[in-house]
Amino acid sequence: MPFMPFAILGIWFRGLLALGLLGGGIWLLATWYDALPRVTPVVQTDPAGTRPPARPLSFGERVTHWHPDLSGETAALGGGLLLVLVASGGGLLVYPLRWRSGPPVPLPARARSVEHLPGPDGTTLHLELYGPPDAPPLLVTHGWGVTSAQWYYLLQEMGERYRLVLWDLPGLGHSTRPTPPDYSLDLMARALDVILTFLGPRPVVLVGHSIGGMVLLTLCRLFPATLGRVGGMVLAHTTYTNPVRTTAKHRLYTALQKPVLEPLLHLAIWLSPVLWLLNVLSYLNGSAHASTARQSFAGTQTRQQVQFVTRCLLHTSPAVLARGMLGMLRYDATTTLATLEVPVLLVAGDQDTTTIPEASTFMRAAIPGAQLTTLTPAKHQGLLEHHAPFAQAVAAFADVCRRPDAPTRRREGDTRSSLDPR
Repeated sequence: MPFMPFAILGIWFRGLLALGLLGGGIWLLATWYDALPRVTPVVQTDPAGTRPPARPLSFGERVTHWHPDLSGETAALGGGLLLVLVASGGGLLVYPLRWRSGPPVPLPARARSVEHLPGPDGTTLHLELYGPPDAPPLLVTHGWGVTSAQWYYLLQEMGERYRLVLWDLPGLGHSTRPTPPDYSLDLMARALDVILTFLGPRPVVLVGHSIGGMVLLTLCRLFPATLGRVGGMVLAHTTYTNPVRTTAKHRLYTALQKPVLEPLLHLAIWLSPVLWLLNVLSYLNGSAHASTARQSFAGTQTRQQVQFVTRCLLHTSPAVLARGMLGMLRYDATTTLATLEVPVLLVAGDQDTTTIPEASTFMRAAIPGAQLTTLTPAKHQGLLEHHAPFAQAVAAFADVCRRPDAPTRRREGDTRSSLDPR
């Protein structure tokens, strides 16, 4: 599922729904149990009071000859068992039937190198390096709420041609949490700059998905000199401003940001353990899978891809998720777009409702020489649903970036998109 700020509404709704299912099931079972007939306890004692009873009966012992019939008690028992089954794992029995099966999401070969770098805020940044050491470097930044495992498809397609560098954003995967807990886009961009410095002076192609693309644009704003080390950038399913303003329901979510979204995000931080338990319940009852499929995929996904994305919900602290979402609300790189003097490839999904394709159209017009590739049909996880075309587009772009005559200027005839929800 896309972990954008407005997703907090769905997270709380699914969690409370899961709690209601479990509570309702327990209540129905308790109703059935309380309706069973009771027997009066009988105490058998010796007249002299010297022998204990042969078989004392406990107070409130239920009769053993109850059998189901067409009654309210039977309905309460059946309904309670059904709700408890669904709430505690029934959804996991159903979701494999909803989507086609496919090959497992690839696991990486053993990394040639694993590095742990000190971040700018005291965090430890986890890096995995794959491919020939002398190959052109490709540094990839994943979306929010997932980990660098999001790039294993790309690694499978390009791992022998490029030096792929995968890293986990602070607080996710194997990277530690910042102290104090600052999850601003500025801090993430500073962490990325640390990694670029570690990789040395060779030109690097940067790839970012969702918040990863926002981190790349923030890097360009904070460290314009860094562009001298960047051979090109791929911005996939991302935006140039507060993502609340470039979603399909941007008018509604913009109106709800201050009075609803931000309080719910702070509540998620304060009640993080409680919300994590609610997330587990929504995972077990299958509602999290349904939400992931509806919001992130366009219908050609496999059940393995749905499961891969949904499982991230179990391994991420709700407090970390919420702090990162709050950081996105303060993001804006609109004025940075025109300053980019490196080749840029934009990748959009034609049905993406999380970051609508018009946001990529706007960036294409604003960035000098930018190219735009649209995956069809695709939503926010188009890079997984169409991993082969996505990898082909990235590989072709990276090959062009290696040429001395790589284009950096705006094409003739480009015009600015009319979308600017600010």
